[in-house]
Amino acid sequence: MKIDMTVNGQARSADVEARTLLVHFLRDDLDLTGTNVGCDTSSCGACTVHIDGESVKSCTMLAAQARDAEITTIEGMASENGELHPMQEAFRQCHGLQCGYCTPGMVMAATSLLKENPSPTEAEVREGLEGNLCRCTGYHNIVKAVMTAAGGA
Repeated sequence: MKIDMTVNGQARSADVEARTLLVHFLRDDLDLTGTNVGCDTSSCGACTVHIDGESVKSCTMLAAQARDAEITTIEGMASENGELHPMQEAFRQCHGLQCGYCTPGMVMAATSLLKENPSPTEAEVREGLEGNLCRCTGYHNIVKAVMTAAGGA
């Protein structure tokens, strides 16, 4: 089936099989490999992207379901001149990553969290990121990074 969507500000069209997951379309067809496949069961959040401004685990959605949507992946967060998004910069400053595998999904989820709640408490950050797992147990610095991006560190 033919799908059209906007990905990181660029119009994209493609023919996909009806069963193609959005995460595989992004990675395999568009070569946006920052969106990671961690579990394929929506448990880890490594595949989190923004669809029409909402945080979504792309392994839970078919590419065809994203038809006509506006999608932002981790590659679309930095400005065109390479300046990091404030959340990315906060993760860098606060060492909010270890192996880095969960980081793209964490950044996407955290950005969405701050859009919904610009001044969260530490407990609200922890609760808001519950659907994203860090297997390196880097949660302390991840929470610190989100609090820093929110201006509450």
